[in-house]
Amino acid sequence: MSKQKFTIKEISSKSILQKSGLPDVDWVINPYGGCRFGCKYCYAAFVGKFRHPDEEWGNYVDIKTNAPELLKAELTKKLKKSSDIGTIFLSSVTDPYQGLEAKYQLTKKCLQVLLDFNYQGKVSILTKSTLVTRDIQLFKQFHNIEVGLTITSTGDPIAEYLETYAAPHQSRLTALAELSQAGISTYTFVGPLLPHFVWQEGQMKKLLQAIKAAGAKYVYVEHLNLTPTIKKRLFEFLEKDHPELLEKFTQSTQPEYRDKLDKIIHQLLKELQLPLAHEQVLYHRNLKKS
Repeated sequence: MSKQKFTIKEISSKSILQKSGLPDVDWVINPYGGCRFGCKYCYAAFVGKFRHPDEEWGNYVDIKTNAPELLKAELTKKLKKSSDIGTIFLSSVTDPYQGLEAKYQLTKKCLQVLLDFNYQGKVSILTKSTLVTRDIQLFKQFHNIEVGLTITSTGDPIAEYLETYAAPHQSRLTALAELSQAGISTYTFVGPLLPHFVWQEGQMKKLLQAIKAAGAKYVYVEHLNLTPTIKKRLFEFLEKDHPELLEKFTQSTQPEYRDKLDKIIHQLLKELQLPLAHEQVLYHRNLKKS
């Protein structure tokens, strides 16, 4: 894959509060298009192909400059009959606290809009960024909020390679602990389960122990999502930089692999008394909104 210059574009979006097909989520807010973290396994990489057909995921970010104003207008319509329209999630196809949030503060402004409306429904946040701790005082003002950190390993070199520009895993654990200690309800998303890491049962236990120690109330765990588009992109990277991993990542597509891994995860979480969301390891192709 050819290297391309990182581009930032300020745009006006037509809508910001979108219906969700994800379990546990009714609405999503994506203040940015694209994601600078550029994780090589990211399921959202396909999203930008319409607006950025010739650019690599991670090499561009669209700044939805009118996001707070749009959210205000859309909530004005949707909250006429109720102050609770369900769970609002930030974010599904971008990271709401990627580095550009420090400058543009669109996530923070959208959260302030929700507070201004005295939103009574649940607000859920998921990020790989330590910048999330900036808004602890804002989180404390919500009626019902939870903040999650995605943490996929104990920080081995391959995981760092795959999560190109995301914060180090230990930094994410530190941020998780800071949020928990501040009284914010926290969770962790261990996903995707990275095939080079998962059979290291000792390391997996170490990761889950660290997550529990950091105060996470529960965890989501998800198998690697290798749709044809994602697989093509990921395997191009692996063929170039880590061909020795291709067999392990190929194995992750097999049902037998997922079944064996499910048993390991369930046993570890039972030992640690750490609740698992939905009581199952998620598989993207089976995800359906209930």
